[in-house]
Amino acid sequence: MSRAQLATKLMELAGTTYAEEAGITLRNKPAPLYRLLVLATLLSTRIKASIAVAAARELREFGTPRTMRDATWQQRVDALGRGHYVRYDESTATALGKGAELLLNDYRGDLRLVRERAAGDLANLRSRLTRFPRLGPVGADIFCREAQQVWPELRPYVDAKALAGARAVGLPDRPKALAGLVDDADLARLSAALVRASLDRELAARVRG
Repeated sequence: MSRAQLATKLMELAGTTYAEEAGITLRNKPAPLYRLLVLATLLSTRIKASIAVAAARELREFGTPRTMRDATWQQRVDALGRGHYVRYDESTATALGKGAELLLNDYRGDLRLVRERAAGDLANLRSRLTRFPRLGPVGADIFCREAQQVWPELRPYVDAKALAGARAVGLPDRPKALAGLVDDADLARLSAALVRASLDRELAARVRG
């Protein structure tokens, strides 16, 4: 099996982006980008991805920074609880409220302004993203990995976790080499699949087999 065929097989098995799994139709618009930011924040903690995705679905009623900010702390806690995001629910509810306030105050609630002010500088973009509460370097990686679907200048965004998945399934662990195996539009799907392969030995074995 060629490397391109291996990448295609991996995407067929696990190529749903985390945004898609959370019910987010990602577009370069303020609301879906904000929901992606929330998802990245939830995925940043030491908790199962499936739980973070479920919690993101429950938080969709607060799908803009204004509705998130205006929700009560208890409403945010309750939504997280419905998604079984209980270990970090109280601190995360606080972080989400503060993050929404920061986005409204500094970027008029629009993550496209974060992109604009970074002016194509990836380090600058990551620095701006990590200013959001609970969104450290891992969270910035998650956001950029998914956002490359609609922000082409990020491509290929293949972080350390995805590169570990590439090694697990026998693909090259170099972003440019991986990018050459799929269409640009599929890079976010490939990156998500690689992350899943890094976390799931059975999946990696199925791909290799």
